[in-house]
Amino acid sequence: MFYFAYGALLDPVRLEQVAPGAKLVHVAHLPETRMTFPSPDGLPSVEPATGHTVWGGIFKVTGPQLAAITKAEAAEGRQRRDDLRAVDRAGSKYDVVTFVQPSTGTDFPPSGEYLDLVVSGARHWGLPTGWVVGLEELADDARA
Repeated sequence: MFYFAYGALLDPVRLEQVAPGAKLVHVAHLPETRMTFPSPDGLPSVEPATGHTVWGGIFKVTGPQLAAITKAEAAEGRQRRDDLRAVDRAGSKYDVVTFVQPSTGTDFPPSGEYLDLVVSGARHWGLPTGWVVGLEELADDARA
């Protein structure tokens, strides 16, 4: 099955700790979504938003790896979603599992430390430069 990572599990060290052996198969995005920060701890989520996109990675995972990812994501307040499609750079679409926090209707300031993990992973996997720079700016603003 395919897991779409857009948060701290993009970081290859963290991913290996949680789900050893998970393999990146595509850099991809969730079209018509935006990154939000619906919790006071500043952790990200995604929600539908026309004209926006969220970049991340599609990872091929086994059942036990997904169970470990589910536990790690739940510890950060996110719940499993199975109804999203990610699109790779070639335009191919993939049904993916990802994790989101319920919307609170409020966007809180992001956590700079958490975003550092996201940036590390985004750079490691070669996500689009504009996306990475935007994440870095969010992290810098969060620390200011």
